[in-house]
Amino acid sequence: QVQLVESGGGLVQPGGSLILSCTTSGRTFSNYAMGWFRQAPGKEREFVGAINRGIGPTYYADSVKGRFTISRDNAKNTVYLQMNSLKPEDTAVYYCAAGLIVYLDYRQYNYWGRGTQVTVSS
Repeated sequence: QVQLVESGGGLVQPGGSLILSCTTSGRTFSNYAMGWFRQAPGKEREFVGAINRGIGPTYYADSVKGRFTISRDNAKNTVYLQMNSLKPEDTAVYYCAAGLIVYLDYRQYNYWGRGTQVTVSS
């Protein structure tokens, strides 16, 4: 079993930045690929990005490529999502997930956090 806890969400103005963290416990963190997903009201959960086991590589949705960066610190059992140049359409609940490999489909991930709200508004 793997437990995941996201943090770092909040309200930010358009063009601003946030860093989300996802800290895990329960199993060897470096053995898992980590994904970030988001879900806006009335919409399906969508892939944001992911980082493979070990030290990467990383993958991003086209909508966030060049603005968001995923990294991981295996010593701290934590994965990060650095979000820059935020737009109102980035508003959603952001979730981290752990899986054996990187998947673009959220249904393939085994473990999930409860999410953290990100609101981009002036």
